[in-house]
Amino acid sequence: MTFDFTPRGLFSMNHLRFKHLWLGIGIALVAAVAVGSVVSIPQGAVSMNDKVLHLGVYASLMGWFAQIFRHDLTRLLLVVGLVLMGIGMEFLQSMVPSRQFEVLDMIANTSGVVLAWALAYTWVGNVLPWMEKLFFRSAQQA
Repeated sequence: MTFDFTPRGLFSMNHLRFKHLWLGIGIALVAAVAVGSVVSIPQGAVSMNDKVLHLGVYASLMGWFAQIFRHDLTRLLLVVGLVLMGIGMEFLQSMVPSRQFEVLDMIANTSGVVLAWALAYTWVGNVLPWMEKLFFRSAQQA
């Protein structure tokens, strides 16, 4: 299998100067969410804001990767992958003694992914390129 990294390819990141840095941070974020989802937590440490946390975390993941990969099909693949990750993490949590399986967590995860997917087509989807232009231009002028 070959990956098309041409400017119009599915996995193109050519609109970003620091594409490998952003991708590396994104992979680290996914790893942090995966580890954070299955570690034991003390009883009573999670409140009803747990659903907001789930929504925010998965929205952040989708938002991050949607800025790196702009092709519509790639973004759809990200949606599917992150939704499956959220579902899978819930099943893994059912195997951890201090964690529990919750369908509402799956719904919150999925809602976050879909929300960020929609926002990726607004100005929010251009934050990383904007930051690069702002800071790279500042570095050149100095």
